[in-house]
Amino acid sequence: MRIKDIIAKLPRLVLCSALPALVLPSSTGAPDPVVILLSWDGTRHDFPERTSLPALERMASEGVRAERLVPVFPANTFPNHVALATGTYADRHGIVGNSFHDRERGTFHYSNDASWIEAEPLWVAAERQGVRAAVFFWVGSENDWNGTGASYRKSPFDSGVPESEKVDQVLAWLDLPEPERPRLILSWWHGCDAAGHERGPDDRSVSRQLAWQDRELTRLLEGLDARRAWARTTLLVVSDHGMAEVSRSIDVKGLLAAEGIRTRVIHAGGTAYLLLRDRGQRERALSVLSQTENVRAYASEELPPELRAYHPQRSADIVVLTRPPYGFQRASLMQRVLRRLGRVQGGHGYAPDEPEMGGIFYAMGRGVAPGTKLGPVRAIDVAPTVTWLLGIEPPRDSEGRALLTAEVEP
Repeated sequence: MRIKDIIAKLPRLVLCSALPALVLPSSTGAPDPVVILLSWDGTRHDFPERTSLPALERMASEGVRAERLVPVFPANTFPNHVALATGTYADRHGIVGNSFHDRERGTFHYSNDASWIEAEPLWVAAERQGVRAAVFFWVGSENDWNGTGASYRKSPFDSGVPESEKVDQVLAWLDLPEPERPRLILSWWHGCDAAGHERGPDDRSVSRQLAWQDRELTRLLEGLDARRAWARTTLLVVSDHGMAEVSRSIDVKGLLAAEGIRTRVIHAGGTAYLLLRDRGQRERALSVLSQTENVRAYASEELPPELRAYHPQRSADIVVLTRPPYGFQRASLMQRVLRRLGRVQGGHGYAPDEPEMGGIFYAMGRGVAPGTKLGPVRAIDVAPTVTWLLGIEPPRDSEGRALLTAEVEP
């Protein structure tokens, strides 16, 4: 099944699977709800099967686990963290890659500046509606978005901060007096992205890294247990994308240079954005690329509409796609040596229908009926699910569907 077939079926699959699984208790007389959303970077949907992960296993047993989370295109960190927070696709929220070139503003490169985001994020929607929010690292959370930001936020981003510090802070936020306590908390966790990139998705280091993450999740669960917080709290653990084995490189810049076509290439794993020195050479460049094996090349405005990827200012001149085990970027000498020795690496940035790109989705606590498994859910469904749990409206630009759409007496 290809991209358009999967995306066409997803809303039906989500609703049919979700309605029996997740129900929202009546809020009459109940304390104000709290939602905690954690993202485990680069954690593929099937990685938890590989090792003992007591905390995730508890969440699946006492809550729900989706078959997989389907990312937006491209399956990279920045586009998908913004999709998780806004409930919409890259063509609407504007973060079309980890790096890209805006024809007016210039180059975006792993920026946490909220002004690049063109759709309302979760924490802004919450604060706008009177719900205090806290964010411990999330794309675009470090400064205000259109004049509004989270009441509590950690900055600047520091990948060296361990999850133990994040757990301590989340619990400290929950221990604040009621008028000061945030009811929406988001936090980015390392997941197993770095291990998957360095040694490939099948290396044992991926499982070791997940076990470390799970130990910190256990601390968070135990902290919620000790505070008897579950009657008012829902915990969601998701990921932004999966990970695929990458053992071959395609050097699109070199291919075009051999034909006298000069271009700047912004690499994004399984996707590459081409900015031509001479736009008059675009048709010729597309012709050259169309004759290249394992490559699909599009004039940016002609990207398949189901990808929801075209942004008139940010999608470059040509967008090039491939499939695993291929990736874009000329391999370094060290990478070529390691590959000859049988060493593989991991990558992402492919289309959402690639099986290896699917992420995780777990939910536990208030509003979650234990033990029911979900089918595929979409990254854009996370934000409206969070706001449903909080009893507020979704972000203004959200296109997703809340996975909780039924109400029963407690």
